[in-house]
Amino acid sequence: MTNSRRNFIKQLSVSSAALAAGSLSGCAAPNDGKDVARYVSTTNNPLIVPKAQGLKITGTFLDEISHDIVHQNWGEQEWDRDFAHMKAIGIDTVIVIRSGYRKFITYPSEYLMKTFGCYMPSVDLIDMYLRLADKYDMKFYFGLYDSGKYWDTGDMSWEIDSNLFVIEEVWKKYGHHKSFGGWYLSQEISRATKGAINAFASLGKQCKEVSGGLPTLISPWIDGKKAVDAASGSLTKEQAVSVEAHEREWSEIFEGIHDYVDACAFQDGHIDYDELDAFFSVNKKMADKYGIQCWTNAESFDRDMPIRFMPIKFDKLRLKLEAAARQHYDKAITFEFSHFMSPQSMFTSAGHLYNRYKEYFNL
Repeated sequence: MTNSRRNFIKQLSVSSAALAAGSLSGCAAPNDGKDVARYVSTTNNPLIVPKAQGLKITGTFLDEISHDIVHQNWGEQEWDRDFAHMKAIGIDTVIVIRSGYRKFITYPSEYLMKTFGCYMPSVDLIDMYLRLADKYDMKFYFGLYDSGKYWDTGDMSWEIDSNLFVIEEVWKKYGHHKSFGGWYLSQEISRATKGAINAFASLGKQCKEVSGGLPTLISPWIDGKKAVDAASGSLTKEQAVSVEAHEREWSEIFEGIHDYVDACAFQDGHIDYDELDAFFSVNKKMADKYGIQCWTNAESFDRDMPIRFMPIKFDKLRLKLEAAARQHYDKAITFEFSHFMSPQSMFTSAGHLYNRYKEYFNL
């Protein structure tokens, strides 16, 4: 060890001790007193950024067909409490992410059990969600069935025929609920996909005709640097869509579906935080041009960690909601409150995120 290095370490130790002593005595290390005032002001208000600058989350997906996140095995008592937690922060819309995935389904569909060999569910979750939405005065969006064939083939046209029957069956069975407020076309895409325009237009048209014109929603993802296979060990990829290509491809899609799709909530987690405004401004411009409501799907889980998936760091969620507010988005929804923001989630940090969110928005 050189003498200069010894002197540096000695000086650092003395400075650290002085700072620690100052902290223990309730004040900072001796200076002009400004550090003390700064310490007092920040402890009285733990947030050092302006509050309530983001777009409030007023909707959430409900994921009970837990495809790639852990199942919490809640019954109606737990779900009732969760709806109350949602209501407390202003959530007025719940969206079933999908009514079934491959052979697991959320309601006893005679058609799906007979045609696809789907398993009989132990509880009619759609009935339960609708009754709770009725109770808490929320709008309920029904998510269509996902056969898995699109994920296997890359062709969305597979999803049309099966869902035409599901739409009719569901409306006949549950359409009387006052909370039944719309439809979620659950097939997710990121870019120009085979059969996408026809599938969205056909399914949206069927939903509207059956239900007397109730609104329809899609939630695609942006093919950004974090759009990687969830089963892979990678967090980013080299080939990511440019803002220009994103605008070109989605303008074409919006042109073909705008008569039958009322709202689009792009998932916000696949791009980096310094890219938010560039993509969000393009999304809003396209949506306005084609008369589609511009929502954001503010993901409340973290895509930046190797563990898939955990509740997101509050600052990351804040940055995304603030970008949506700057671009004057119409609504913010999240995937997904119950796992990643709920005080009763299996993840303790989800409850802490709920508390930080409430502090930020003065709730």
